[in-house]
Amino acid sequence: MPDRFEITHKDVFGRIGKLDTPHGPIETPALLPVVNPNTALVAPKEMRQFGAAALITNAYIIYRNPRLKEAALSEGIHELLGFDGPIMTDSGSFQLATYGKIEIGSAEIVAFQRDIGSDIGTPIDIPTPPDVPFERALRELNVTLERIWEAAAFCGAEMLLAAPIQGSTHLDLREQHARLLSTLNADVYPIGAVVPLMESYRYADLSSVIMACKAGLALNKPVHLFGAGHPMMFALAVALGCDLFDSAAYALYARAGRYMTASGTYQLNDLAYLPCSCPACAGGDPKLTERELAEHNLWVSFAEINTIKQAIIDGQLWELVERRCGYPALLQALRTIQKNCAPFEAIEPLKWSFMYTSTESAERPDVARFLIKLTNIELTGRVLITTNRTQTRDMEHEFDTTLLMKAPFGPYPQELAETYPIGQSEVPDPDYASIKSAVRNLIALIRSKNVDATFAYDSTWNHDDLEKLSSYATLLPL
Repeated sequence: MPDRFEITHKDVFGRIGKLDTPHGPIETPALLPVVNPNTALVAPKEMRQFGAAALITNAYIIYRNPRLKEAALSEGIHELLGFDGPIMTDSGSFQLATYGKIEIGSAEIVAFQRDIGSDIGTPIDIPTPPDVPFERALRELNVTLERIWEAAAFCGAEMLLAAPIQGSTHLDLREQHARLLSTLNADVYPIGAVVPLMESYRYADLSSVIMACKAGLALNKPVHLFGAGHPMMFALAVALGCDLFDSAAYALYARAGRYMTASGTYQLNDLAYLPCSCPACAGGDPKLTERELAEHNLWVSFAEINTIKQAIIDGQLWELVERRCGYPALLQALRTIQKNCAPFEAIEPLKWSFMYTSTESAERPDVARFLIKLTNIELTGRVLITTNRTQTRDMEHEFDTTLLMKAPFGPYPQELAETYPIGQSEVPDPDYASIKSAVRNLIALIRSKNVDATFAYDSTWNHDDLEKLSSYATLLPL
């Protein structure tokens, strides 16, 4: 199949791209509102005003309703919904997960999606829930794989193929499945069966699943995170490499009286004031109708997508993720990512500034990359590392080399003072986390060079890890 995905901007694993479909391109990251033709709170034809370039609907629901089925086959899915942009269709996997079985085969529902003019069709994958035994996850994954290969015969210029990645919470299965599917060269790669993780706020496990899937996929493959509908986690998911989201949350939350924001959710009844100026909230009256609440949830969701796109262009996606991860479960996810930042360092583009926004900034890929670059310098003999050159200038003649210190990066030669990230970083006075990072990098450098090191430091650098450093360098308080 031809490559239909073009990437135009990158930051972390996030990217702005263009996915070509029979009904026009979808710019990613993109949110596809879920539309139920039976119970739509907001009509599909109105979705453009919120920023929706594409929609997703359930082909199985349409197939089971004789009236809708006949209309879809005779008029096409776009005419049925009244939407002229790209439409992705799900196959009934959600109903399969909910009820245990559905009354149609995968090949039949894929052919139906093609016949009604779907732009992106999906086979019936087996949505294996989290934490099941390995044997079950492998067995169901193999069924999904067979159905995806079967579905490939129905896809081409008329309909793109979505190839869902399964494997439960077994990360090795997720990676292996993604690697196998990469050879198929499908058009979109949804990460399936992760809604239970999001519903139970297991964002750390979700992040691990996404990273495992990305490890098996080529970097140019568009990734769809099935069922991800809350704007507070979009930035994290995009930074991990997800390009498409689908959401019924805007309507489900509205029916439950839940008011979305980019940092969390409120019960509408608890709000005396509306913290938003979207058209639905502009009047200031917190007594929104169910439809108005759904509209607000759409406005805030698409506003967050645009915020993320601008952050990618500005090279500030990681900073946005740090700001969004104030919720404890999201913060845990961010720290899970930081424990394995090597894949991010390998693809992180060079930037014009480093913004230290929180203690989490000390674990960013830029810091790991700086240490890798630093090991390229030649060091021999006696080395002085100082946090205050004014106070140590008189003793520098006793050493072969003098290095300076800057948190959270660590040691650096004076010649790099004006280069990125040292010279283009906005970092406040060293805090505990940034000093810990700098000392860790200093220890790593000393160990790699095997030099006679002295660390001269002022009182702001007092830290528990100095005791560990004393095994590798002479400590000299200033």
